[in-house]
Amino acid sequence: MFIFSGFVIFYPLIVSVIWIVGALFFGLQQRLIQKPALSGEQPLVSVLIPGHNEADTLHEVVASVAGLTYQHLELILVDDGSTDDTLTVMRDLQAQYQDQFPIQVVPIQQNAGKANALNVGLSYANGEHLLCLDSDSYLDEQALTHMMRSMLADPKNGAVAGRPVVRNRTTLLGRLQLLEYIGIIDIIKRGQAFITGHITTVSGVIVVYRKAAVEAVSGWTTEALTEDIDMTWKLYRQHWHVVYCPQAVSWILVPEHIRALIRQRRRWARGGLEVLVRNRQLIFTGRLAEQWLLLDMIISNVWALCCAFSVLTYFLTMLFSQSLILDGGILFVLTLISIVQFIIGFTSSQRQGYVDWQDLLLLPMYFIFYWAVNLISCITALGSFFLDPQRKGVWSSPDRGV
Repeated sequence: MFIFSGFVIFYPLIVSVIWIVGALFFGLQQRLIQKPALSGEQPLVSVLIPGHNEADTLHEVVASVAGLTYQHLELILVDDGSTDDTLTVMRDLQAQYQDQFPIQVVPIQQNAGKANALNVGLSYANGEHLLCLDSDSYLDEQALTHMMRSMLADPKNGAVAGRPVVRNRTTLLGRLQLLEYIGIIDIIKRGQAFITGHITTVSGVIVVYRKAAVEAVSGWTTEALTEDIDMTWKLYRQHWHVVYCPQAVSWILVPEHIRALIRQRRRWARGGLEVLVRNRQLIFTGRLAEQWLLLDMIISNVWALCCAFSVLTYFLTMLFSQSLILDGGILFVLTLISIVQFIIGFTSSQRQGYVDWQDLLLLPMYFIFYWAVNLISCITALGSFFLDPQRKGVWSSPDRGV
């Protein structure tokens, strides 16, 4: 029982320390290593924006593409069986921006999911590189320039992942997710990139792929629930590199209702499980970095099950003993580690104007929010994975707070 309790308590503690140290060195590495400047003729980049019922958000993402400092572009808008005015909006945008760069509108009659829409868009792409965006994003004007500098630094780079930053912060749930993106997701990717040279997944909302790499792995897997995680590991299997570029920022909309958020996180967690099963052989045959990341995914899911059991046991013990039992020392250490982690992420984001000091006042609430939402999502994803293994990735209209 002591080993079980120790695992539940110390696993997140140890992993957090590892990611924090890795993130610090990653920041130092980024300052010391000079990426090559873009010189001569810029390679053509095909911007793929698939959408399903996204009439309300398309104008902003296309406007941000038009404002990029990297200008050698073509834009491919893919309507994945929308039932609203998405296709009409796409054609209006085509007429509005056709003098700035070539725009193609590709309608798909039946909603078959994001991976299928990307594969269809790929068949229309003329560029050597693909910038894949979600239709709720809004790019920083330097984002693609940063990503292309990273991409062109090594011909084995198959993908460069950008950094999502939450932009809808008018609700408490939106502000809590802002803290998660800057204090957890960004820190983990920085730590993974430095320590292993790999990241678990690109962010599908903003990523540049080398077209040759995508074609080498036969495109996106249409059965995958999370096409970005799946593509990341398909590239690893073919020995392509995947790079994290936190300077490339995409402003995103996030769910503002708790049920929609849990559905999103359950989909992420299940997508991770699917990728873990598909790539299980790499645990034995993959490179050390891949073995380590896959092992961490396994341990994380085992930890979620153990944590759920531990929480249930804890509340039953309280109920029958009529007393509240808390280990103050452990709580203090966990809280201290979490604060350090957030300060690192906050310092970087605050310098760039992505977050304010007042947001840190939500940290006590965030600790409860983060563990509760992700624990529920992970447990329900495990149940979904085993009870409905044939489920495929088709789109439904998301809650994006607009």
